[in-house]
Amino acid sequence: MVSPVTVVKSEGPKLVPFFKATCVYFVLWLPLSSPSWVSALIKCLPIFCLWLFLLAHGLGFLLAHPSATRILAGLVFSALGDAFLIWQDQGYFVHGLLMFAVTHMLYASAFGMRPLALRTGLVMAVLSGLCYALLYPCLSGAFTCLVGVYVALIGFMGWRAMAGLRLVEAAWRWTELAAGSGALLFIISDLTIALNKFCFPVPYSRALIMSTYYAAQMLVALSAVESREPLEDYRPSKAN
Repeated sequence: MVSPVTVVKSEGPKLVPFFKATCVYFVLWLPLSSPSWVSALIKCLPIFCLWLFLLAHGLGFLLAHPSATRILAGLVFSALGDAFLIWQDQGYFVHGLLMFAVTHMLYASAFGMRPLALRTGLVMAVLSGLCYALLYPCLSGAFTCLVGVYVALIGFMGWRAMAGLRLVEAAWRWTELAAGSGALLFIISDLTIALNKFCFPVPYSRALIMSTYYAAQMLVALSAVESREPLEDYRPSKAN
């Protein structure tokens, strides 16, 4: 298992463009009231850098590890979703919602179904239900169903991301921690978006949404560095 220190030394330099692009976004802090292709580019730039981060590992790596390829595809749909949300007040919010729904399906597929971790799934199902119950009184029309489906999808993605975090009876890699942390931050970001849009103004919502979102995407991208194909540790040992 690769140590976190080794990972920082080897992967840190590849993430420098991402950190610079994120700083550019927060320094410029372009107003949401004037959407433009420039603001869309600035918002998407950190995600483009995460594309490059994964591509920097080589085409052979992506072809050999389908999970990494799916995470890259998820980042592509994330960038499309980010662009649509720039014009959400002009009627493109649902388009962004659909792009991120595809993203969560791709991420869940990348994280895989092993180990199953049914108890983790039950916890995520309960938390997803509570989130939807919180939002439900504020929803109307098509959003009642659309948000419900989206909550289910991001909850499922969170389950699969956190399923590898088993503290007993098995070894787990630092990539499982990155995936689980990234999923949790993604949920926090999206819940803040929903509360701010449908329920009540959330103080400093944009800063909270974007900081947790960029951190989530970085962690998910990092989780692809090591293959997430099933480990021998996940299989019952015949020696026991």
